[in-house]
Amino acid sequence: MSKFKKKTSASQDIPTAALPDIIFMLLFFFMVTTVLRETDILVEQDIPKAEQLRKIERKSLVSYLYIGKPKKTEAFGGEAKIQANDVFIEPSGVMLWVAKEKDKLAEVERDKITIALKVDSEAKMGIISDVQQQLREANARKLMYNTRQLTDLQKAGL
Repeated sequence: MSKFKKKTSASQDIPTAALPDIIFMLLFFFMVTTVLRETDILVEQDIPKAEQLRKIERKSLVSYLYIGKPKKTEAFGGEAKIQANDVFIEPSGVMLWVAKEKDKLAEVERDKITIALKVDSEAKMGIISDVQQQLREANARKLMYNTRQLTDLQKAGL
């Protein structure tokens, strides 16, 4: 009936010549867009534990203040210090720092800023109350204290 046979010369191999280019483009994309660490913590942190915790919704509205004894005590002394971003500040500089942090946000979100305090459990209450007073004067009234959650054994006192 039919004299002609169909010749199929289609190969079943998948072309892989462009795969290395695609892999390197993805690698460079993730290397450029990934943020590893925003600030280097220069103070010791032994965060207290709490029973009830609540997660925050928008982390972009949170600015962190670290309070604790400096890791390099020979250069900065043994008293508790306040770290904002990557530098030490005095309690009187907290208002200026809050103003700069608010300026980073959009106009609508400036009143929604939350100040997160990561305080060493060995820090004295005097420096914490000084920071709280400066935050009140800077109209940064939303405070958050970072803690770790207690385990069931710690709640039982074991």
